[in-house]
Amino acid sequence: MRDDLAQAEHVARRALANREAGLPLRDQAVLFRAAGHSAALELELARRNVPYVKYGGLRFFEAAHVKDVLAILRWAENPRDRVAAFRSLQLLPGVGPGIARRTLDAAGDRLPGHGGMRPPPAAAEHWPRLAALLADLRAAPWPDQLGLVRGFYDPLLEELHDFAASRRADLDQLERTAGSRERFLTELTLDPPAASGGPAGAPLRDEDYLILSTIHSAKGQEWKAVFVLNLVDGCIPSDMATGRPEGVEEERRLLYVAMTRAKDQLQLLQPERFYVLGQARHGDRHVRAPRSRFLPNGLLHLSEHLAAGTHPGAPVSVPVAIPRIDLAAAMKSMWE
Repeated sequence: MRDDLAQAEHVARRALANREAGLPLRDQAVLFRAAGHSAALELELARRNVPYVKYGGLRFFEAAHVKDVLAILRWAENPRDRVAAFRSLQLLPGVGPGIARRTLDAAGDRLPGHGGMRPPPAAAEHWPRLAALLADLRAAPWPDQLGLVRGFYDPLLEELHDFAASRRADLDQLERTAGSRERFLTELTLDPPAASGGPAGAPLRDEDYLILSTIHSAKGQEWKAVFVLNLVDGCIPSDMATGRPEGVEEERRLLYVAMTRAKDQLQLLQPERFYVLGQARHGDRHVRAPRSRFLPNGLLHLSEHLAAGTHPGAPVSVPVAIPRIDLAAAMKSMWE
């Protein structure tokens, strides 16, 4: 795979192709080492309106920090969206549900900065920034809007939620896969369909849905088709486990668990690079991802190789071995 976005697109397309060929989504599973590894795939499935159930970790769009950013964007888009406004106001320090409700009741459909919406005393320091942000969002082009929201929201993240660094990584993923404004705001809902905060119920027997699961949560299960994401060093094996030989062996056993969940089809996916933010001005926007040490070259002939977007049976170019060159001898011959 070219990168983690291509990986997500490939899995979504392949799962849907399997369904068209008669294999229900619920007989297919996508496995990953850690819950955060499925973020790009969940965005892709949401765009394609593909139902899925996730085991082992919170669904990406149910994470509080993702909902916070969506709330601000939706409130700027539609001042009458009271759900988005109610959540956005509570991001300000000192504003709870009661203050937010009274502020909205007094303001009607007006945004902060417009006549009729007065700032709560506890939020006086941040109120001008929120008002300026909402005004800028209504005027700014879509590619810049998520960046504007991040500029307002990121400084508040440390106070609002724990594990701020990992949450910022989620927002980086959201920002780079946003697509168009209309598609983003219409396809990604602020709240889960089951409404205000209760856990999702068990799927009904006659529903079809793709399975997303951490490898740990997949133990004891089997599916007809299995996709294993991120077969790169740092993900499988996890970079947290490579400091000890016993940790590496435990990661090897975990990959064995993932591979043996498949009855008929097994795809191991390796992104060649991952997109990163915060690089130097002239730095690469990606970091390279070496293939997992558990898949050495000597084993590659046992499997079929597919490039992103191709199907089984399609021709795949095989890298040609580069001959070794004795550079020292070549330079010496220039002077003889």
